[in-house]
Amino acid sequence: MLEHTYYHIQQDPARAPAAWRAADPRQLSGEAADVRWLDPRRLGEVPALPEAVRAALPHGGVTGVNIRHPRWERALEFAAPRPGKKRVHLLAVGDVGGTLLTALKLLGGDVVSSIGICDLNGNAVARWTAEMGQISWPWDYGALPGVEAVEPERLFDCDVFLFAATRAVPAVGSGVEDVRMAQLEANRPLAESFARQARAAGFRGLFIILSDPVDPLCQAAWRASNLGPDGKLDYLGLLPEQVQGFGLGVMNARAAYFAKRDPRFASFLTEGRAFGPHGKGLVIANSIRHYDDALSQELTQLALEANLRIRDLGFKPYVAPAVSSGAMQLLLALRGQWHCGSVNLGGVWFGCRNRFTPYGLELETLELPGALFARLQETERALREIS
Repeated sequence: MLEHTYYHIQQDPARAPAAWRAADPRQLSGEAADVRWLDPRRLGEVPALPEAVRAALPHGGVTGVNIRHPRWERALEFAAPRPGKKRVHLLAVGDVGGTLLTALKLLGGDVVSSIGICDLNGNAVARWTAEMGQISWPWDYGALPGVEAVEPERLFDCDVFLFAATRAVPAVGSGVEDVRMAQLEANRPLAESFARQARAAGFRGLFIILSDPVDPLCQAAWRASNLGPDGKLDYLGLLPEQVQGFGLGVMNARAAYFAKRDPRFASFLTEGRAFGPHGKGLVIANSIRHYDDALSQELTQLALEANLRIRDLGFKPYVAPAVSSGAMQLLLALRGQWHCGSVNLGGVWFGCRNRFTPYGLELETLELPGALFARLQETERALREIS
């Protein structure tokens, strides 16, 4: 283990994480979290810091702590998660949930102990419990996570809660162009309801949003969980770093799909990145080192419209999102590896590369070209308008 140092700062609890792994000294300057945290050079001068903090920073051993957050001490417990396999609970087993469940069952044996599933349709739960129970390696029957039904009142007796429920999916051929935003008003009350349940249960695990639109629903769920009986924010619900949105993974994978098919985009496969929301506002960078704005804009549009091409074929585009955004990103997160997820940046949830470490959630920091950073700022402004 690295030598560990804590550094206390005071920030508005609505606009900053409660505890995080500092990747750059400027993330300890007291500036509110925003997209500048992804390129800390843009936060200004390096602040004066104690010697112990400066010595630990290059080795990644500094945890920033926002002592204005009333639950900062609990945040330190979350920042240092317990070792061992995790119990995962999944709310609902529709198209996305069922596909995600299958992938988790097959791929998650090293980090997932068991999976509990819950759905309003009891027959769907019975079906998926039986189907998953009948999947195993011959003669190694305990290698894969078990799957069982879980009652609604026990939804938060777990380490990870996956919200895959939805009330409105526009039908194929409906003519709705921005399907994700059409779902916001229908799905927001549902996400808020379960976020309040998480608060009541004192939930201490990961609260993952998979339903569309991922990023605004993260913000809505966090806010709902932190409203007291008087309707005002008291910050006694979910920590900002407890809530992540898993929608960016498939956009990253879609960009890679097109990069493999067109040599003009090949640099994405080794130097590219995906940022922002799962939908309008997405930012694909063909390369960080050799950024080409025109190529990046074109690749972004291809990734954005990939789901429409599946709809043109007469199918709902849920398989790739369930696996690339859902199962794969969760498993990377539980393994402490870099993954694509939407995190709290100054009160909005913004997709970027991040990882969970024993010292807290860490965001990847890069030296971003000006044109690319301008796109990130534009997306950040748009997300603030939605929230």
